[in-house]
Amino acid sequence: MNRMVRSVNMHIKRYNIGAAKKVVLLHGFTGSSSTWEEVISFLPSTVELLTVDLIGHGQTDKPSDTACYFVEEQIEDLHMLFRQLEWSHFTLVGYSMGGRLALAYAAKYSVDALILESSSPGLADDEERQKRKLSDELLAERISKEGVTSFVDFWEDIPLFQTQKRLPVEKQAMIREERLAQSAVGLSNSLKGFSTGVQPSYWDVLSEMSMPVLLVVGELDLKFCAISSQMEKKFPNVKLVEVKDAGHAIHVEKPKIFATIIKKVILEEE
Repeated sequence: MNRMVRSVNMHIKRYNIGAAKKVVLLHGFTGSSSTWEEVISFLPSTVELLTVDLIGHGQTDKPSDTACYFVEEQIEDLHMLFRQLEWSHFTLVGYSMGGRLALAYAAKYSVDALILESSSPGLADDEERQKRKLSDELLAERISKEGVTSFVDFWEDIPLFQTQKRLPVEKQAMIREERLAQSAVGLSNSLKGFSTGVQPSYWDVLSEMSMPVLLVVGELDLKFCAISSQMEKKFPNVKLVEVKDAGHAIHVEKPKIFATIIKKVILEEE
């Protein structure tokens, strides 16, 4: 279904409408709501689930104005969506880019619990952030010039996703199909407006976030294992789960295990 949220026509999916416990799932870059379908199949019907195609992705609008993609704007889009749905108590789950947005949202508005999968609070160092911004701008231009197929060929071959090459061929094909369904303008503007180099650093606010936080990382994803270890030291109410034999996208590589992790957090809230 689609919802007009502020100036954005946002595509969402709802499961088990009316269930008492509520969970929101936010996908990563080049993803969409469909990335969560296998995880959802392992979750109980006693939990209402909401998946959102983030701006520039899936069936949600892809504005030409990059300012629409800024994290501050996306936070307000989500908040208005939750108000429209009359959701005030929920667990917020975010993967990678969606995790950065989930963290930014929870830094401003109340959530019952926060689950961050392979994510980060951004870059604390100004020089590092500027380098990343320039790098992502070049990547955005590449997408605009060469198109989505060429970009996906490159993207699925970066070290971050090497472990996905061990998945069954059918599953790899589904992931590729989801990526290829994106638009050049949406991906390009998402990088220009909401890359790790553009968003503010949230490292300094982690110590002020009192809600229960669960950090989930794959043991083979060494970069995000290190980031999550640093984050664990900052949050006051945090647990870190390292999933064995998994890379960056745990919910794709180990969907049943990821669903079990979500269930455990929900049960602890009761």
